[in-house]
Amino acid sequence: MGRAVAFILKGYPRLSETFIAQEIRALEELGLDIRIVSLRHPTDRKRHHVHDEIRAPVSYLPEYLYREPLRLLRSWRALRGSPGYRLARRAWLKDLRRDPTPNRGRRFGQALVLAHELAQEVGWLHAHFLHTPASVARYAALMRGLPFSLSAHAKDIWTTPEWEKCQKLAEARWSVTCTATGEAHLRTLAPAADLALVYHGLDLRRFPAPPTTLPSLRNGSDEREPVRLLSVGRMVEKKGTDVLIEALALLPANIAWRLDHVGGGPLSASMRRLAGRRGVAARIRWHGPLTQEELLKRYRKADLFVLASRIAGDGDRDGLPNVLMEAQSQGLAVLASGISAIPELVENGASGRLVPPENPNALATELARLIGDPALRARLGKAGQERVRACFSLQAGMTQLAARFGLDAAERRRVGASGS
Repeated sequence: MGRAVAFILKGYPRLSETFIAQEIRALEELGLDIRIVSLRHPTDRKRHHVHDEIRAPVSYLPEYLYREPLRLLRSWRALRGSPGYRLARRAWLKDLRRDPTPNRGRRFGQALVLAHELAQEVGWLHAHFLHTPASVARYAALMRGLPFSLSAHAKDIWTTPEWEKCQKLAEARWSVTCTATGEAHLRTLAPAADLALVYHGLDLRRFPAPPTTLPSLRNGSDEREPVRLLSVGRMVEKKGTDVLIEALALLPANIAWRLDHVGGGPLSASMRRLAGRRGVAARIRWHGPLTQEELLKRYRKADLFVLASRIAGDGDRDGLPNVLMEAQSQGLAVLASGISAIPELVENGASGRLVPPENPNALATELARLIGDPALRARLGKAGQERVRACFSLQAGMTQLAARFGLDAAERRRVGASGS
């Protein structure tokens, strides 16, 4: 392609979006010249090592338009007479009639600033997520006469109105999504769109196989050696932390277990209160958000990984959580809800165990079984590790994306050789 690509992100950097950071870093290694444009400033206190390795410069659009009125006014004055501005304004007004919300106005204002301040060497816009970032990218692309492309993930697929998804998929040069479940849904809305399945995969350099050790023999029979459970996820409705707590409360009192929970979020306080009411608080350690490097140590100390995902009231749901791949890469047996794209990774009974969502009783039954059977955990963990390494490595997906961004095979080989 020979020109830089601006990646439009909702927030950067974010601990919960390692899949985006690892993609950017991998594409940089393949020779793509990237600029990062974020709609929001970071709120996490920590950052992953991969964020420090990314070379792309980062700029931030006005998070709230009223806080930077002069920046917005300069952008409007510079663009208001251009044909692209008139095209974008017409598209925005059409959208505004269907979605008359303040957020729709903010998207157009952010797009104005993006289009005005975009470096001349940028010849392409790529938005991660179909909702707000894609709207900003679409309006700015119209203003500047540039192509744009899209990456669809999870919440954005299931909570964005269908008319808006159809529109963006039809206008984008191409789109990718990270699960077969998401791809099937989007194809029903826009069958003529250029849409492809590209799994995020896992950067196995950051999650190498653990040192060879004897498998854990902990089986819940000894209070001095409780089975170590691990769950990782933001405390939001779709992660089902409350379902997990209810299941733990249903376990027989004579089973020895401890849970480490990693992740923050708006439901943190209520989940702690629930654990207290259900009598399991003393067995749970709440760690809050951790970096990948800190989390790797947790995976290697755990005996079983559990994630009780559900479909939230607004339709939000997981795609294929990276934490499942991370856990499996370490040979850790996983127990998860059989919803969304999770069965694309976890083959029930072969490379992990799946239970119905919203079912604490089923989850408790499977927890008791796996806690008491270290040999089964070892078998599932080994199979899961082999599946991740065979089918979900980062490299395959990045090769697909690099080609879509116009990096030909010869250039990718050249960059790879110069970096070795």
